[in-house]
Amino acid sequence: MMPALTIKELTGGYSQRRPVLHGISFAVEPGRMTGLIGLNGAGKSTTIKHILGLMLAHSGEVRVAGVKLEEDRDKYRSACAYVPEQPSLFPNLTVAEHLRWTAMAYGLEQGEAERRAAKLAETFRMDKAMGSLPDTLSKGMKQKVMLMNALLVSPPLLIIDEPFLGLDPLATRALTGALDDARAQGSAILLSSHILPALERRADSLVVLHQGRIIASGTPEDVKRMANGAATLDDAFETLVLDAESEGGAKLGR
Repeated sequence: MMPALTIKELTGGYSQRRPVLHGISFAVEPGRMTGLIGLNGAGKSTTIKHILGLMLAHSGEVRVAGVKLEEDRDKYRSACAYVPEQPSLFPNLTVAEHLRWTAMAYGLEQGEAERRAAKLAETFRMDKAMGSLPDTLSKGMKQKVMLMNALLVSPPLLIIDEPFLGLDPLATRALTGALDDARAQGSAILLSSHILPALERRADSLVVLHQGRIIASGTPEDVKRMANGAATLDDAFETLVLDAESEGGAKLGR
């Protein structure tokens, strides 16, 4: 089965002379969740910007649903949905209107879109907020709207940046259930988060970035083994980062 996302030897960033990413490669398969983890400044956001086509690669390639952006822009863009860390909504559209607008943009049949929207509203306990404008919503509720819009279209690839921030415990449970449903329907999920226990429990694979390079990848158990058999993913991440920094310092000293 073709990967929903393939990144091959991607080098990129804001400046040709000082790239942020250095030859990274990984893939996300349909129905699977890949966790993208790293310290602040490790290159996670830059990786996501390259996937979204907001930045051009210096070298290497990114494919979504088997195509590069320059080969078929419509297929590429319609195959993925993105939820940023900070909610960004249209101030003059209600929650329901956001969902209708998203459905039209992705070409969803009206009846199916309404059925999915109603189910998502119930799942995220947003039934009573469907007629509300963004300015009347809390940050957590705005985040729910972003997630609902992405999940509504069930794209081949879902890219979600720090989805658990600002969500209450019931919303977090609703999100994990909705992501499980999306995977069951075949969507691939790339999830960037600092909340490692959640990824340890739910991710099928992990990509650990440090200073723009992949320092470990594989299942959560694989990554823990790479960190001298660490007991938890938190412990493994700390070990891997400290080892990478130690090796980098040793190379500079030679």
